[in-house]
Amino acid sequence: MNLPKLHIAVLLTNDDTSAFAAHFPNDGQKVVQLLQPLRPDWSFEVLPVKDGVLPASPADFDGYVITGSPASVNDNNLPWVGSLLDFIRATDAARQPLIGLCFGHQAVARALGGQVARNAAGWGLGTAPTHWQQARPWMQPAQSTTTLMAAHNEQVTRMPEGAECLGGSDFCTIGSMQVGQHIWTTQYHPEMPQVFMQALLGYLADKLDNDTLARAHGSLQQAADVPLFGQWMAQFIEHARNTRP
Repeated sequence: MNLPKLHIAVLLTNDDTSAFAAHFPNDGQKVVQLLQPLRPDWSFEVLPVKDGVLPASPADFDGYVITGSPASVNDNNLPWVGSLLDFIRATDAARQPLIGLCFGHQAVARALGGQVARNAAGWGLGTAPTHWQQARPWMQPAQSTTTLMAAHNEQVTRMPEGAECLGGSDFCTIGSMQVGQHIWTTQYHPEMPQVFMQALLGYLADKLDNDTLARAHGSLQQAADVPLFGQWMAQFIEHARNTRP
């Protein structure tokens, strides 16, 4: 089967300029490292949205992935956040394929009329499950629960009108959303390898409480479903393009 050669933009929203972050590929590069081996014919471009760089039009690329970020989608003092929300609305109107990861998941919710707030239960950190309530054609091979890395203390508290919750957990009930056939989001990090999470927990050792850190370290005994989720992401983009009106 000949698969289409798509041009995908990864919208980099992580604005962390710390020495810790500099030791690792940026989040956009992590997404490319996840997807490129699965679709070697695709081309990828990382656009630093956090520096104000966005495509001129949703039609400029065949699909989009929005990365995670330590920034808050509710921070109105960051001008690039408002620009990204505008671009999400334009991409939704154009029915272009879009995947949102963590901050990207929350940005889609806020852009389209949902709400994002701090989680009273604190940080989701380490690994976390998504129990899938809805099966979709791109979720092949099928799996009822997936585990991915988590690093968030805000989450979607109300979905946009017309969005559907595909899965979640007791800690994060809206763990994944779908809008139409063209937008899919997850609160979690398929692009984040375990070695990065282990380093992140070390970096946060003097910044978070001991209970949060202990739970996060303990959760890493559960392996993340990184290759599977990357496959689902590639198949979603193809499915979304094939079902465009």
